Amino acid sequence: MAEQSGRYTLPADTRLAESWSMKRITQPSRLFGANGIRTGQDGRIYVAQVSGSQISAVDVDSGEVSTVSPMGGDIVGPDDLAFDDHGNMFVTEFTEGRVSVLETNGKTRVVRAEMPSANPITVFNGRLFAGECRPDGRIMELDLYGGEPRIILNNVPMPNAMEVGPDGKLYIPIMGTNEIWRVSLDGGQHEVVATELGVPDSVKFDAQGFIVSTQVGSGQVLRINPNTGEKTVLADVAPGLDNCTFVGDRLFVSSISGQINEVLADGKLRSLVPDGMQWPLGLAVDENGVLFIADGGYTYTMTPDGAPQCVGMLFTPGFPGYTRGVISIGSGEYIVTTANGQVSHWNPAKMESEVLAEGFDRLYGLARTDSGAVVFAEGGGGRVLAVKDGHVDELATDLNEPMGVALTSGGEVLVAESGAGRVVKLVSGGTEVVVDELHTPQGMLVVDDKLYIVDAGAKELVEFDLNSSSRSLIATDLPVGPPEGVVPKPLQAVPPLSGPMGPFAGIAVDSHGTLYVSADADGSVLTFSANR
Repeated sequence: MAEQSGRYTLPADTRLAESWSMKRITQPSRLFGANGIRTGQDGRIYVAQVSGSQISAVDVDSGEVSTVSPMGGDIVGPDDLAFDDHGNMFVTEFTEGRVSVLETNGKTRVVRAEMPSANPITVFNGRLFAGECRPDGRIMELDLYGGEPRIILNNVPMPNAMEVGPDGKLYIPIMGTNEIWRVSLDGGQHEVVATELGVPDSVKFDAQGFIVSTQVGSGQVLRINPNTGEKTVLADVAPGLDNCTFVGDRLFVSSISGQINEVLADGKLRSLVPDGMQWPLGLAVDENGVLFIADGGYTYTMTPDGAPQCVGMLFTPGFPGYTRGVISIGSGEYIVTTANGQVSHWNPAKMESEVLAEGFDRLYGLARTDSGAVVFAEGGGGRVLAVKDGHVDELATDLNEPMGVALTSGGEVLVAESGAGRVVKLVSGGTEVVVDELHTPQGMLVVDDKLYIVDAGAKELVEFDLNSSSRSLIATDLPVGPPEGVVPKPLQAVPPLSGPMGPFAGIAVDSHGTLYVSADADGSVLTFSANR
């Protein structure tokens, strides 16, 4: 049903029950994040996408996006890339801790494993250089065929996308010290080139030999004299910039959220790929009707008639971390679960977060009881727990990948066992099956004794009456979960930036009974309203 609803076209394949209406309230994403970018021999920009676990190529004139390495393929969690003179593409797999090459014949092979948080990479005169974006990272020259690497620098605090300059030295943005360094390709003591930046995360060189560097913290694009360190602002974009590349004399910059912009001579921007979402994940609606969208490293709020506004991201002060599950506890305040295994109380306006409980393995959905206890699902540990006043209670164990959590009107705890394809109720001594024969249930909630379930594996939105046990389908063929036939590979932890990443198709409801669903297959948010 590819018809127009509101500002955005509805999903083409989704089928809807006659008694329900559907809208898409955010635009679909054309990229699932935009991390490292590099210009290929064909003049297209190649884009590594950690969250999307894919590599795409973008035509700089038409904006057409083509998939080069798909989700579920050999390359997992790609963060940066570089080409040799033959067109072979070398890729750092951030979450896998390795470097691979996608050869021109279409074959993939691992060049180097055992590189935790593998991130920056560049090729110079047939030599391959790569590094680790972690507090004690290494910069090294890799053997193209898997031999032992040669260490250039040790104990580098969070190095990122680097490049060899006109002088033949390696220039490295150092996020941990807010500087740009250079070092001989033979190794030795580094030199500090520029300081007091905006958290630099990429370095390239323009035709005049000046450094061009994106700043993830400030959102600025800087032009820096490599001899004096003098800085000029080329553009102010937004916090979250990731990388840059030149196509001839044209400068393009990427953002973690998935947008790519061309920086024009007057500092203005031309959108090549518009902003999008990397997932999205958990959703919540407060008493004022403001929607909160958790999108991993980014979070947004959205008024009923507005557009998503970023309220916090990985480099925002007070940000609780890579955010997955969320509930609203008042105007502008939230409790979230993070990929770092924490449950936190977060106030974006004050840029403050407080850890309520921590030390868990892959947290997902959560709910709050009338007494103020926060019930949450620990997918990796197979548990459901509750925290109140600093005390954590274990409510259930030995569950199969619990994700969604909901409370009935009587306060009973319902849990979506994603790995078992069912919803269970916690009872004394164990669990009781409430809904079975599901595929991969994730987000869920209860409204007036009706249980609503996002079944990501079946791509369905299910309504289940808790009184009569009747079940009906609100929507089928939803844009949730992985593409048909694709088995996504897990995205491992990349400390200190994030714990294990992964999908969670969340659901929320407003005071009018409108349901909000995370359409993580196309990076948008959908709403569903009962026709009255």
